[in-house]
Amino acid sequence: MHDPGQAGAGSPCKGSSMPAPDTDPTAHPTADAAADPSADPSAAERDLADVPAAEVIATVAVHLMSASAVKLGLGDEGEQAVDLDEARKLITALAGLVTAAKPDLGIHANPLRDGLQSLQRAFREASPSPDAPGEGPGERLTGPV
Repeated sequence: MHDPGQAGAGSPCKGSSMPAPDTDPTAHPTADAAADPSADPSAAERDLADVPAAEVIATVAVHLMSASAVKLGLGDEGEQAVDLDEARKLITALAGLVTAAKPDLGIHANPLRDGLQSLQRAFREASPSPDAPGEGPGERLTGPV
């Protein structure tokens, strides 16, 4: 099983060296408004209009990474949260997003790619019968890890 303490650069696990994209609430004062259904939707739209697309994409990618890590048992819940079928779906979606958006991600591209590869390796390690090279989650979009 993958040890979260040995997570590589870009891993969404605890102790990660990968900085989250600009998630400072002071940078986007109502960033939480988008997640709060009781907030004024027009205010959330105005704030999202000021956020560069690359940051929105990177934020979504980080959420997919975090969810994948949890489903791989790398979160606080540990082994009891493992669901490899769900992890496969999340990692594949992440691979599609990162691959499609790579030309537009700028400084976020390499850390997101590294995080994706860390999750693909963690998936292989967590699988009782690992997929053939190139057949793991998202590997058809990114190549084998």
